[in-house]
Amino acid sequence: MADCPRGHDPGEAGLADGYCGVCGSRLTGVPGAGGASPPSPSSPSSPPAPAAAGSPGGCAACGAPVSGRFCEDCGHDQAAAPRRAVAVAVEWRATVEADRAHYDEMIAQGGPDAARVLFPPYCPRRDVPLTGTEVRIGRLSRSRALAPEIDLSGPPEDPGVSHLHAVLLSGPGDTWTLVDPGSANGTIVNGRPVEANRPVPVDDGARIHLGAWTLITLRRGRSA
Repeated sequence: MADCPRGHDPGEAGLADGYCGVCGSRLTGVPGAGGASPPSPSSPSSPPAPAAAGSPGGCAACGAPVSGRFCEDCGHDQAAAPRRAVAVAVEWRATVEADRAHYDEMIAQGGPDAARVLFPPYCPRRDVPLTGTEVRIGRLSRSRALAPEIDLSGPPEDPGVSHLHAVLLSGPGDTWTLVDPGSANGTIVNGRPVEANRPVPVDDGARIHLGAWTLITLRRGRSA
């Protein structure tokens, strides 16, 4: 006869599996009753935590438990090389070109040299990478030992650009600011004149006008 060691009525379910339906104790007098004790009702089971990626029994890509070749969570083939994180770097560049609308506006102001300044018939567009902490904009001057990183000496040469017209300074978080140290003809950022020696933040797509026709557009990209 099956009895609960604590005196409970095991119930039909308990008689069927050999454990008391009230307290879970193993019944006595049940032929073949055995096996591990059932889990305590107060301690519910929880799914196992994922193993570290690449550890024994864990997916090489995500760390989830695997029993076959392919991970059921992410589908990674365990026979293939482990996936590696790809570092993504931010790349800035300056696109230099001639802007006819800016030229027309400058000539309309009627400066003393306006009649002698002509819009260039050919001015190839070019990209200049922004590297380092300081990028100077201007025209080459051998007498002053000045070789700006964005050299607007040409050809064609924009006569309205000073030898050191403006400077781009890098900041934290891949940011840039522009400073005009006091150029003869000034600098315009996104349609607004820049005060001399006052830093102006510039972002992706910023349009910098200077000289008689020069337009510099900042571009931010990413590369692996």
